[in-house]
Amino acid sequence: MSPSTRTSPAGRPDPEQAVRTAVACGAPRHAAYPADVNVRATFDDTLPAAQQPTWPDQEALRAASAELGSLPPLVFAGECDILRERLADAAVGRAFVLQGGDCAEMFASATADNIRDRVKTILQMAAVLTYGASTPVVKLGRIAGQYAKPRSKNDETRGEVTLPAYRGDMVNDFAFTPEARTPDPQRLVRAYHTSAATLNLVRAFTTGGFADLRHVHEWNRGFVANSAYARYESMAAEIDRAMKFMLACGVDFESTPMSAVEFFASHEALLLDYERPLTRIDSRTGNPYAVSGHFVWVGERTRQLDGAHLDFVSRIHNPIGVKLGPNADPDEVLRMIEVLDPQRTPGRLTFITRMGAGLVRDRLPRLVEKVTAEGAQVVWVCDPMHGNTFESSTGYKTREFNTIVDEVEGFFEVHEQLGTVPGGVHVELTGNDVTECLGGSERIIDADLEKRYETACDPRLNHQQSLELAFLVAEMLAKRSAV
Repeated sequence: MSPSTRTSPAGRPDPEQAVRTAVACGAPRHAAYPADVNVRATFDDTLPAAQQPTWPDQEALRAASAELGSLPPLVFAGECDILRERLADAAVGRAFVLQGGDCAEMFASATADNIRDRVKTILQMAAVLTYGASTPVVKLGRIAGQYAKPRSKNDETRGEVTLPAYRGDMVNDFAFTPEARTPDPQRLVRAYHTSAATLNLVRAFTTGGFADLRHVHEWNRGFVANSAYARYESMAAEIDRAMKFMLACGVDFESTPMSAVEFFASHEALLLDYERPLTRIDSRTGNPYAVSGHFVWVGERTRQLDGAHLDFVSRIHNPIGVKLGPNADPDEVLRMIEVLDPQRTPGRLTFITRMGAGLVRDRLPRLVEKVTAEGAQVVWVCDPMHGNTFESSTGYKTREFNTIVDEVEGFFEVHEQLGTVPGGVHVELTGNDVTECLGGSERIIDADLEKRYETACDPRLNHQQSLELAFLVAEMLAKRSAV
């Protein structure tokens, strides 16, 4: 059943019908959908929902949910539709997706400098990838909503003290005290307001001249000026010549296409107590959209076919994603397609694979072959981070840069062998010079991790490692486009 054909259970109010009635009575369409209209009545609350916190104060949860339901959308349905069109291009090789940002955002880190540096890093990476691919790059931030994280255990023990696990700033605090670790529903509301402030800055940075291609190119020239990145000088020089050629041809860099960019927000749709109140009816179509972000995905730990998370994303009209690990069953994936994209809408469904470098060449082909044979046109995106995490000799959770690159290479190799399209990469990164992942041309080693290990959850590529990865992926894309 497609999202547009779902009806409310018998006896429950149907918000879509209420809106249609208002329009029929003469209300203008834009006025027929007040900000507090949501579609909670269409959700199945009886389905099992994995990875949800235990809220000790149910009255506080109801109050927070009501407040979220009354707040304006963070994004608009029309923007989500534009993203779906861009992803449809990526599915057939006419664009490439760059999805990146923090593993887990923190309220305290939502500063102008941090947001600027994260956006700057993604813009720099996108410029390099655009040149390598000779196609547009869809810029999709893990930003303005990535405040919740699934955990392998409900509790954390330090010494003789056991407390609830940290589930992200949307739920509780990282500090290891009973007060800090108690889930607080008001954090849902704080996540909304912090996301709104973040999106406001992102929109300003990407449309107010900060994203001017000339600025981005100069930043990248500064990167390759470092002798550690000498191998990328040739590509940077090619981009420089292309820029000079455009100037000589009279390209107006002051025009909007050269000084502003599209930038979309995404996060994992993990906490249903946040996502459901922030689901609204689109005034143009009468269809429900998640207005917490342009794109939401369901994680590896919550993608059960009989679970509440897949049910939730099946009912919204945003472009959506699903994470697939090395144990994903091809037949189960086909059933997901029937549930999530029965009409085979271009750009609707993205599969984000997280196989691990040692398994991607073995496990990915069977998934791609099965989905392709079924005629489904999904976007295949590589997450080279989550399958390559380990504990260092110094006790830090980390990842190795070369292993990350190896998984991306394996991803490209599989698609080349099958004649299918590698649609993008999904990277946990920061614009700061942290020391969380090993390797790269900076040669970060175990002993360096303690210097600036700042993540609240999983290790991220720092600014330099992120740009280095972009140059390497650009080389893969250039090789592919030359065939």
